[in-house]
Amino acid sequence: MDDTAMLRRFNRTYTQRIGVLEESFLGTGRPLGVSRLLFEIGPDGAGVRELRDRLGLDSGYLTRLLRRLDRDGLVRVAEDPADRRRRLATLTATGRRAWRELDQRSEELAERLVAPLTARQRARLTDALATADLLVRAATIELREVPPTDPTAVAAAGRYFAELDRRFPGGFDPGRPDHAGTFLLATSDGRPVAYGGVRELDDDLLGVAEIKRMWVDEAWRGAGLGARMLRELEALARRLGHDRVVLDTNGTLTEAIAMYARAGYRPIARYNDNPYAEAWFEKDLS
Repeated sequence: MDDTAMLRRFNRTYTQRIGVLEESFLGTGRPLGVSRLLFEIGPDGAGVRELRDRLGLDSGYLTRLLRRLDRDGLVRVAEDPADRRRRLATLTATGRRAWRELDQRSEELAERLVAPLTARQRARLTDALATADLLVRAATIELREVPPTDPTAVAAAGRYFAELDRRFPGGFDPGRPDHAGTFLLATSDGRPVAYGGVRELDDDLLGVAEIKRMWVDEAWRGAGLGARMLRELEALARRLGHDRVVLDTNGTLTEAIAMYARAGYRPIARYNDNPYAEAWFEKDLS
């Protein structure tokens, strides 16, 4: 059985067994879409924009779901007092009771599904589902060009700098980051999971672009996202008219160095004055 056939078979099996095909999901009287939105709003509430990004819903469809929850007395949507440009969805008292019921019924269903399995089978299932979850998420990330001032891009860059500070023996000080270049941001459920940029070097290296600030969320490593981001950045460099790329890295980032080698990068002499760089690489894109 090939990969797509297996995925389709799993989808049919799983959706049948968790009650997705029923009009009343888990006996709540609400279909799955409405129930999932209720669950995502949760006891702490959520911004409407964040819900749309997290669930990947069309704005019109999300509005209709929110109106149903409002009519049922479960949710209220109002202006966020802390930011008047933002709309905030919060649960009413009835909505909080419905959320707790939905959470309890979901937990009970999960327990019933795994109850016949042995401890060893449960461990196998947990490992398999964790891997499947990571790979499906990696296959469905949203990738887009962003300015370095984009709030999500700023958050991604901050996490990149924080990781370098943890891993470098003497720490890392980004100083005043250079924002020159074109950046790519990968998000999943509206959250940043990978980031990187391409910038043109000076006239002495005409036609050469530098890949910079490439970062992948630690929880996503092992899913091939780093290699994909590297390919996407190379493709971006080609679109910008470059036929060669260079990059630098620190010797402590051994997994990154191994990835560059697998991708066909060759070691070269120092080409910049980055005080944290200990290895330099290049790759022809022609």
